[in-house]
Amino acid sequence: MAGRADSKLQRRRVPSAKRKRILQCRRKESAMSYDIRIKRQDGKTVELRHAHTIIGGTYALGGTSEAWLNITYNYWRIFKELLGANGIRTIYGMNINDARPLLMEAAERLGNVEPDKDYWKACDGNAKRAILNLVKLTDMALADYPNDEMFWDGD
Repeated sequence: MAGRADSKLQRRRVPSAKRKRILQCRRKESAMSYDIRIKRQDGKTVELRHAHTIIGGTYALGGTSEAWLNITYNYWRIFKELLGANGIRTIYGMNINDARPLLMEAAERLGNVEPDKDYWKACDGNAKRAILNLVKLTDMALADYPNDEMFWDGD
């Protein structure tokens, strides 16, 4: 009997390629935010000289010296409208000096909007706050390391 039960399970198993695609989709669906960092050419996250308390979807209590920001995926549609098909991921791999004007332009296109009290709400004000927080991180990193090559990385 055990042999038959095992063979039934074998026949009902999803082929490995299809199973792999399903798992990849589930992982994407379960990811709920962008972890965006400023990195050096050696791939290490930039450590700022002073801790910052910029708040995103998650944040370090008491601040962190890492040039890092977590942003909820809830704003993805707004980022896509502002920055193109890749949304906020457009800046991944970009030098922070080159990305800064792009981020500033995106924030300006949103106009004079205020963030909502609810961080998770997908609205222009919240997306603008997230973009301007990335600009703040850029400015801090450039102030601390004006001659270093640094770029954005994420997820």
